[in-house]
Amino acid sequence: MKSVTHSFVFLAHWPSAGSFGLNTDILATNLINLTVVVGVLIFFGKGVCASCILKDLLDNRKQRILSTIRNSEELRRGTIEQLEKARIRLQKVELEADEYRTNGYSEIEREKANLINATSISLEQLEKSKNETLYFEKQRAMNQVRQRVFQQAVQGALGTLNSCLNTELHFRTIRANIGILGSMEWKR
Repeated sequence: MKSVTHSFVFLAHWPSAGSFGLNTDILATNLINLTVVVGVLIFFGKGVCASCILKDLLDNRKQRILSTIRNSEELRRGTIEQLEKARIRLQKVELEADEYRTNGYSEIEREKANLINATSISLEQLEKSKNETLYFEKQRAMNQVRQRVFQQAVQGALGTLNSCLNTELHFRTIRANIGILGSMEWKR
């Protein structure tokens, strides 16, 4: 990355011509053309790689979310079974209530309400837990996608820049910069 920065240093030392004309300096025009081509490749190249990665990450995340939903549904079924057992128990309690109505009707009604409340609270907690799990998994998936897209973009840009800079171009840039520095030394 440092060599790329140094290869463009001499661009800041170009004298401004003041008018439009034909530039016959092959090194300078090739460098401008290469810069434009690299910019276009980086701009259009990162979308393809990022969309592939994004699709894979989203597919993986979708599978995880679906498995989380399946697990939550299994827990829900288990809670429903508990609710059915509680309803059966409630029916038994109601039968006993008829037998003990004279002795403790109010106590049986209190137990019935407690069972219903405990089951309702259990169902609400399960639903809340499922929703929180889905939200956190979604946030984590989005963060991973952002991180991977950024990494791919940076790697693609560095790869493009490194493939465009060959040894001959590097040495030409160094010679041009040395020439510019040498002419600046004589002017002082």
